Amino acid sequence: MSGEDAPAQQQNAEEQKQQETKTPAESPKTESKPDPPPSSASTEAAAAAAADTPAPAEEKAPEEDTFSYRALVLTGYGGYDKVKLQVKKGKPALKSGEVMVRVKMCGLNFADLMARQGLYDRLPSPPVTPGMECSGIIEAVGEDVTDRKVGDKVLVLNRSGMWQEVVVVATTHTFLIPEGMSFEEAAALPVNYITAYLMLFDFGHLRPNQSVLIHMAAGGVGIAATQLCKTVNDVTLFGTASASKHEVISQGGVTHPIDYRTRDYVEEIRKISPKGLDIVLDPLGGSDTHKGYNLLKPMGKLISYVIFNHIAMEALPPLSRNFLPFILNYPHQSHLIAQAMAAVMDLYRQGKIKPRIDSTYHLEQVGDAMRRMQERNNIGKIILTTEPMKEEEKKEEAKKDEEKKKDDKKKDDKKKEDKKKDDAKKEEKKEEKKKEEAKKDDKKAEEKKEETKKEEN
Repeated sequence: MSGEDAPAQQQNAEEQKQQETKTPAESPKTESKPDPPPSSASTEAAAAAAADTPAPAEEKAPEEDTFSYRALVLTGYGGYDKVKLQVKKGKPALKSGEVMVRVKMCGLNFADLMARQGLYDRLPSPPVTPGMECSGIIEAVGEDVTDRKVGDKVLVLNRSGMWQEVVVVATTHTFLIPEGMSFEEAAALPVNYITAYLMLFDFGHLRPNQSVLIHMAAGGVGIAATQLCKTVNDVTLFGTASASKHEVISQGGVTHPIDYRTRDYVEEIRKISPKGLDIVLDPLGGSDTHKGYNLLKPMGKLISYVIFNHIAMEALPPLSRNFLPFILNYPHQSHLIAQAMAAVMDLYRQGKIKPRIDSTYHLEQVGDAMRRMQERNNIGKIILTTEPMKEEEKKEEAKKDEEKKKDDKKKDDKKKEDKKKDDAKKEEKKEEKKKEEAKKDDKKAEEKKEETKKEEN
């Protein structure tokens, strides 16, 4: 409200107040007291005073009061139950250069599992919303935003905070989704494909006729790396995965799948490639890092993006040029990531890469999604959808949970019963042993008596 509008509103308010105190016979313009009309000076003073009176504050938009959205929140470090679905209230404020995105899909990564256990120091301390990637539609833009508009379909890459229905990020963290790419594919692409692309091409300088070892070849990064390797001519791929996943990774382009559970992958690779490998992608750390290093050719490269074990580097040559630790560090690598993203998007448009979706879970099912990845049951990317579960699905989910609890209870009861039986058998054996020892002692005592009698005789 401007200052010029204030006197008029003030006057209208006073007239309304006067009308409420008048009798029905009075004219609306009649003063309640027969005072002489005010002078022009007093009128100007009143107007000035009214102008100085601050305008009433604009009422808060109802949308801001009622705006709410669901978010997954890591409430503390520990098990799957530490990630809880909560409702946040209030419309997020936009700063200059930011956009608000209505999220459709989110990606699940091993870093999120590590963060839940307190093993990923790049995530802020709880309570915090995890998630490094998502896809959705822009709902609002802040000041100075010229390259994005409301309605744009985008994928988002950020250090954390993506597992919720609404996110606010800088435009530099958003990338336009190509024509034909689904929201699931868009949410599956950023972390896995950018990681694989930078490792293979920026760090590894992959060229034709080279050989590459990809651990966890059926995972998100593994499949992304396989597809990217296939864009280079005559690359030989070794991939470790459980036997049940070999058919899928072979169809995807892995030349030599190896079951790490039943075979020594070092021996298998030595048989096929005695001279060694050009590139080893190592997400495992620990002893596997040393094994990978020893598999390299003289000019080969081991690129470590450790997920599981804390790496022990003492056995590696100091400042080895062959060992390249890799960390996807956004936004400090924003320019490099933007270039890699442009290249990846171009490969998608050409039909040379395509994210493989393993499964999609609702936010309410995040525990099941994390468990599937933790137990390495996935082949490809696990996605979280922000679409709320339908009542029928909730009932079915509750039924499954109840059945699972019953099954778990049966298993626990059986374990307890088996333990009781084992304990009882152990006690029986102890008693039998005691009896046998007692018999032996009695026998010895009898023999001693016999010997004593013989001596006396």
